[in-house]
Amino acid sequence: MLIRVLDKETVSQIAAGEVVERPASVVKELVENALDAGSSQIGVEVRGGGVSLIGVSDNGSGIPAEEVELAFERHATSKIGSPGDLPVIRSLGFRGEALPSIAAVAQVEIVTCPVGESVGIYLSLESGVVVNRRDQGRSSGTTVTVRNLFRRVPARLKFLKATTTENGHIANVVSQYALAFSEVGFSLLVDGRRVLKTPGRGRLLDSIIEVYGIEVAQHMLEIKGSEWTDEATSLKVTGLAGSPAVSRASRHGLSFFINRRWVNSRLLARAVTEAYHGLLMAKKHPMAVIAISLPLEEVDVNIHPTKSEVKFQNERRVFVVVQKIIRETLMAQMPAPKIEEAVATYLSPVEQGQLSWVPAAVRRYRADALPEIPGVLTASLAVMRVLGQLLGSYIVAEGPDGLYLIDQHAAHERIVFEQVKQQRAQRQVEIQGLLEPVTFEVSPKQETVLSAHYRELTEFGFAVESFGRRIYLIRTVPHLISNGDWQGVLRELLDSLSGDGEGDREEKIAIVIACHSGAVRAGQVLTGDEMRELVRQLEQTSNPHTCPHGRPTMIHISNLQLRREFGRS
Repeated sequence: MLIRVLDKETVSQIAAGEVVERPASVVKELVENALDAGSSQIGVEVRGGGVSLIGVSDNGSGIPAEEVELAFERHATSKIGSPGDLPVIRSLGFRGEALPSIAAVAQVEIVTCPVGESVGIYLSLESGVVVNRRDQGRSSGTTVTVRNLFRRVPARLKFLKATTTENGHIANVVSQYALAFSEVGFSLLVDGRRVLKTPGRGRLLDSIIEVYGIEVAQHMLEIKGSEWTDEATSLKVTGLAGSPAVSRASRHGLSFFINRRWVNSRLLARAVTEAYHGLLMAKKHPMAVIAISLPLEEVDVNIHPTKSEVKFQNERRVFVVVQKIIRETLMAQMPAPKIEEAVATYLSPVEQGQLSWVPAAVRRYRADALPEIPGVLTASLAVMRVLGQLLGSYIVAEGPDGLYLIDQHAAHERIVFEQVKQQRAQRQVEIQGLLEPVTFEVSPKQETVLSAHYRELTEFGFAVESFGRRIYLIRTVPHLISNGDWQGVLRELLDSLSGDGEGDREEKIAIVIACHSGAVRAGQVLTGDEMRELVRQLEQTSNPHTCPHGRPTMIHISNLQLRREFGRS
């Protein structure tokens, strides 16, 4: 086949395909341009899932009349000037491909007026070519209107999802930037209906209320501007992290902003998920809005056409610091779950609606109607007085702030888990020598894991030595599991350590040992002394509110709620 230079129209279509994946891509590019222009108010309107109409209006700096047409030329940009600017990108957009790419696949109109000018300029384009230009009055700022998106690219149009789906993607884009720029007032109209409006007062909690509702906002814990500086990296983490009460079935509740740029990052998602380890139930994911600031030269934003991904110079260090800061925030502020939150975890929406004391799932309030949310909630427990046992599984206790129902099995698992970790940290793990060494055969995969993590297993009480091809001798085991199926525990450990995650391996080992340690079981009748001792030990743990698997150890009925239920409030 002959090698040939592609014509301009084909090149434009290819470039547009990289930048404009769907209507939400257009909204993202235009909103980023508006933010780069210093806007304090940004309005977005869409119709027909963004295919019929997309309009983005701002009050930013505007574009000078002599530069408007140049803005639609490929690789024309005001954001960078030389290769030396690439490692230190300060703006949200810089490739110079957004406007020409949009114009290549839609009809575009722009009205813009620079600050200080009394008259602006109107421009309309068809297939990337200017067809009309005239002066037009407008206050400072820019309005870009995009019509009939992908009309000339029917193949792309065919692969778009339903209108409601595309509207959802657009709403997500605007929501994310409303979270990233709380000082900017955002509004979104979808088919004439206002679906989002933020006050732009510079308070992240306002944006959280508008995007997720007040029920979620009440459970967000503040990350108090934690900074980390060492030889490896220098970064600052701010934002809000949700308590386990607002977990989700997917990772869609995680928002990450790197130097205010909204990004998708598997690394950061793993870091935050690990921070919640042991606080959430299986298959649940946290909610968090995390803003990270770090030197521009330590992050590469030039790795994806849509600028949605970044690469860190020191990925491992970023992971460790973010995980540590989020974990410390949770440990310092996470409250015990209220009774309605705990019940809502296990009931369907229909069942929840049958309980009068369960609040509506999401209610919309004005931003200024949000009640005062405590800045710091205590992770420790008040001293409790044991009243008795319920159903042979739950300890009923009284505290100064109400009634507590304690899951005796989950509570004892938490106690044993922290005992195991403390023994390991102090190099005082209790071990049990076997009367005779026991042979232990492993699979090829397990042998690889055993070789890699031999030292960690030894530090927890397993004395293991090679005895031939994939056969080992076990001489000692942790005392806590010596009377149980310790071989099953060891196999479970090898399987759990075979994952490729960044998690704390020592914590995984401690969880498995605690789970199989003969902890107090549900249905086991306890004496008064046994219950009091269990509660006393739970009060002394660092995180008394959840078991190592993330299940709640207790639920709380406040004094106020008791008074209300008995008609005394």
